[in-house]
Amino acid sequence: MVGRTKRLGRVFLYSAVAAVCLAIVTPYAWLVISSVSYRVDLTSVPLKWLPKSLNLENYRQILGGSSTSEVNASLKTGLFNSLVIASSSTLFCLLAGSLAAYVFSRLHFRGKNTVFSFILLTQFMPMIVLIIPIYIIMSRLGLLNTIPALVIADCSFILPLVIWLMRSYFESIPRDLEEMARIDGCSRFGTIFRIIMPLATPGLAASGIFAFIIAWNEFFSALILSSTLRSKTISVIISEFSSKVGVDYVAMAAAGVVASLPPVILALVFQKYIVQGLTAGAVKG
Repeated sequence: MVGRTKRLGRVFLYSAVAAVCLAIVTPYAWLVISSVSYRVDLTSVPLKWLPKSLNLENYRQILGGSSTSEVNASLKTGLFNSLVIASSSTLFCLLAGSLAAYVFSRLHFRGKNTVFSFILLTQFMPMIVLIIPIYIIMSRLGLLNTIPALVIADCSFILPLVIWLMRSYFESIPRDLEEMARIDGCSRFGTIFRIIMPLATPGLAASGIFAFIIAWNEFFSALILSSTLRSKTISVIISEFSSKVGVDYVAMAAAGVVASLPPVILALVFQKYIVQGLTAGAVKG
C-alpha cells in the first residue's frame, strides 16, 4: 500500500512537472516556428503548425547588412542600447547592492531593520506609480532620451532585489572567516573583497543574471523615457512593428527570437550558479 502511494505520488509529481515545462516551452516554441513561417501559414484555416518552407528573410534583414524595413534596420541599434543599459545596470547594482547587503548582514546600527524593510517595500510598488516622479526628475536633469536615464530607472527597482538576494547569501557565510582575516590584520574592505566576495561568487552570479534579465526585458520605463532611436531598447522597437508597418507577425516573431537569445544563453550558461546561489543563501552556515 505504501509502495503504491509512493508510485502514485511520483506519477503525479512527474505529470505536474511535465505540464509546467510544456506550458513554459510551448509559447517560445511557437514564437520560433512563427519566425520562420510565412504570413499565409499563420493566417490559414485550419492553422498549420509547421510551415511548408522556411522563411529566413527577416533574420537576414535583422542580422545582415541591409534591410528594407525601417524597424528592422533599427533593431541593431536597439540591441546595442539594451546590451549597454542591461550591462551597466547589472554592474552598478552588483557593486552597490553587494556592499549594502554586507552592511545589513554584518553591521549593527539603529534602524537597520526599518531601513531594510523600507527597501523591500519598494518591490511592492508597481512601475506605473514610480514612472511619473522618475520622468519629472529626468526631465529637469535633461536626461530624457538618453541611456543614463534608463540605467538609473532600471537600478531604482533592481537594486533592492540585489540587496535582498545578497543579504541572504552573506548570512550563509560563516563569520569566523571574517574574524580570522581581521585578526591577521586585514582591513574591513580588504576582508570584503579578498574573503567575502570570492566566497559569494555564486550569489553574485545569480543576482547578476536576474538583474540583467530584468533590465533587458524592461519595457514600460524605456517606452516612457525614450522617444528617439539613440536611446530606444529592443523591447520598445519590437512594439513598433504594430504601428509603423502594421502588424507584421512574422517579423515581430523573428525580432522576438533575436531579442530573447542573450538572456536565454546567459541563463543556460550560468544555470549552475543560479541554483547554487539561491539555494546556498537559503540556509545559514
